[in-house]
Amino acid sequence: MSGTSLDGVDAVLVNLHQKKPELVASYSHPIPPSLKKTLRDMTNPKWQGSFADIGVVHQELGELFAEASNTLIKQANIERHQICAIGSHGQTLWHQPYGKHPFSLQLGDANIITERTGITTVADFRSRDIVAGGQGAPLVPAYHKELLSHPTKNRAIINIGGIANITLLPATNSKKQTIGFDTGPGNGLIDAWVFEHKKCSFDKDGSWAQQGKVLPDILELLLRDDYFSMAPPKSTGKELFNLAWLYAKLGERLNTCLPQDIQATLTELTAISISTNIDSSEEAYICGGGAHNKYLLNRLQKLLPDIKVASTQVLGIDPDWVEAMAFAWLSKQTIEGKPGNLPEATGASGKRILGAIYPA
Repeated sequence: MSGTSLDGVDAVLVNLHQKKPELVASYSHPIPPSLKKTLRDMTNPKWQGSFADIGVVHQELGELFAEASNTLIKQANIERHQICAIGSHGQTLWHQPYGKHPFSLQLGDANIITERTGITTVADFRSRDIVAGGQGAPLVPAYHKELLSHPTKNRAIINIGGIANITLLPATNSKKQTIGFDTGPGNGLIDAWVFEHKKCSFDKDGSWAQQGKVLPDILELLLRDDYFSMAPPKSTGKELFNLAWLYAKLGERLNTCLPQDIQATLTELTAISISTNIDSSEEAYICGGGAHNKYLLNRLQKLLPDIKVASTQVLGIDPDWVEAMAFAWLSKQTIEGKPGNLPEATGASGKRILGAIYPA
């Protein structure tokens, strides 16, 4: 799994032979700085590259994902024949689930992963759901439902990557449906702004944001974006929530504000866009990179005073690996001919078997 934050390739080895998935080994593979810059440029709506550029990056990412897989296999000291399949989400280049011709494009050639590892690979998880009338995202709610539902408590599982998504899990003894959707920017705008001003890839512990103050008028202006008032199912990506979006919204006003105040305001934007979507939950568990942003978690707890907010670590699941584990589970569903989507989350017309299989 390599997400919108571009903080590395998350590779996990998951034992799915028992009811509760077991994380056997994990490894974060670095993304070369030059490739990271290229990917940042390509997800900018004003990018003016060529088809050749896309093809090259597609191959480079395939090699990178294969390297990550092979390194993990070596570190885990496991025989390749013991691995049923590799599930590869791919790097999202563009996510456009709306309009006459909806699509979601992920790069990272799965043929290369199969060839370099000798292991069957499953990829392209989103397309079938989109063709069935869904958003193709988020796909993790099906896994959250399988793994993290509680018999008597309503839970919210919040994945804060570059984009934040939420899964509302009703108690399993209720008749309510599980729903899930993207709430808006997670770490994406926060990371982009701190990189722009401090050349840091992320705001460690939210310390820079904490030095600033939230600007209420600017926050209100940003929250007026149509996405926040849309009813689910809905999904989005960095093709919407990026620095170009921020500059378009604020224009010259950005020049009159302290950078740390904008950082505090962007962090509050993430916190509010998440918290306003948690209604009847009794507990909220955070995973993804945002689980390490102490200031963001503190803001969420302040905005949700009646709800316990904690990392998924308290449930025994490392927050850094939840999403990668989800795609291991999704690949198993594909191999076994079982559906992997949750129609009430994506909006698809029904359950579908997701992904394409690239046999070893």
